[in-house]
Amino acid sequence: PPASQNNEQGSTLRDLLTTTAGKLRLGSTDAGIAFAPVYSTGTASGKSGRTMPNILDDIIASVVENKIPPNRVPKINVKSEIKVEPKDDEKCIQDDCSKRYSDIQYSWICDKHVLWLRDHKNSNNWKLFKECWKQGRPVLVSGMHKKMNFSLWKAESISLDFGNQQADILNCKDSIISNTNVKEFWDGFEDVSKRQKVKNGETALLKLKDWPSGEDFKTMMPARYEDLLKSLPLPEYCSPEGKLNLASHLPGFFVRPDLGPRLCSAYGVAATKDHDIGTTNLHVEVSDVVNILVYVGIAKGNGVLSKSGVLKKLEEEDLDDLLRKRLKDSSELPGALWHIYAGKDADKIREFLQKIAKEQGLEVLPEHDPIRDQNWYVNKKLRQRLLEEYGVKTYTVIQFLGDAIILPAGALHQV
Repeated sequence: PPASQNNEQGSTLRDLLTTTAGKLRLGSTDAGIAFAPVYSTGTASGKSGRTMPNILDDIIASVVENKIPPNRVPKINVKSEIKVEPKDDEKCIQDDCSKRYSDIQYSWICDKHVLWLRDHKNSNNWKLFKECWKQGRPVLVSGMHKKMNFSLWKAESISLDFGNQQADILNCKDSIISNTNVKEFWDGFEDVSKRQKVKNGETALLKLKDWPSGEDFKTMMPARYEDLLKSLPLPEYCSPEGKLNLASHLPGFFVRPDLGPRLCSAYGVAATKDHDIGTTNLHVEVSDVVNILVYVGIAKGNGVLSKSGVLKKLEEEDLDDLLRKRLKDSSELPGALWHIYAGKDADKIREFLQKIAKEQGLEVLPEHDPIRDQNWYVNKKLRQRLLEEYGVKTYTVIQFLGDAIILPAGALHQV
């Protein structure tokens, strides 16, 4: 039905925007307009009337001005509005960028699925990022640590400033959470002899669980909070005040996701006997994520792999040639291994993990979701089976010191 005759609130965000857009274009003053709360309904003279809409309505109006012919009323038809990106466009992004973005230092890695922006200082990075982001592809930006105050992020510095705090510490292998003194975690961060031991005498693989997070981060670590915010990559998108950061411009009546920031700190698996476990199991986030590796500790002690041993382990991964080249660069310090999956493969991965659970004799309850429950780290053998049996490709990325990994909402990943 015509928007002017449809007083029912849109059931989806697309409906909401389309309904509002039509009314703005047609000059409607219907009180049922979707974004009525963002208008001022009074004037200085006391007469009732609407003032100009705020920034979100300006955006909608400008879109409408370009997209909806003046003699037509928009119809709400979600299916007819879904557009499939043409294959030619993908080819254009990957093959013709050298002409269109010759002033940007970049490479395509992971079978051209991940964009690597190599110069974090280039103010034009966001233009190429925008083209990649349209297709829901991850982006890697290197060198962010060069903009940061490195002394703030050293393990001993954080331990000295906040060692007396209490926090949840996760034993990554057994998924056991305990509340303990933060100093205990940091004391063992680079000294394996000071780490907790589990029942069989093995060294525990510990993780500080999102400590601190959100407003606590800002309140507890104001200097680090400011250092992080001024160092974010692609500030047009990633900064809280970024002009293309939609979450910053949503009206107050929208429920916003937890946008952090949060500090994620974990021991490396180099000191453990079992290298088939991770510090972050396979999961998915409901919002876009920026993860910056601000510090890499070098663990010392019995049983720890040497630097060459760690590099050898990483080289056994299914790596892109450019990532192998980075591993051989002595100025680069690898710190985290990521496995990333496209959001469209979520159902196949879920089915695969349920199949593996049954093979292992585990009970598979209908209300349990292996991705939501975050109880799987997909090891190398399983990643190979996932490719062979379901055709699902794993994109393997090594995160070096100073690398920012930007993931679109819905992209599955483990670390």
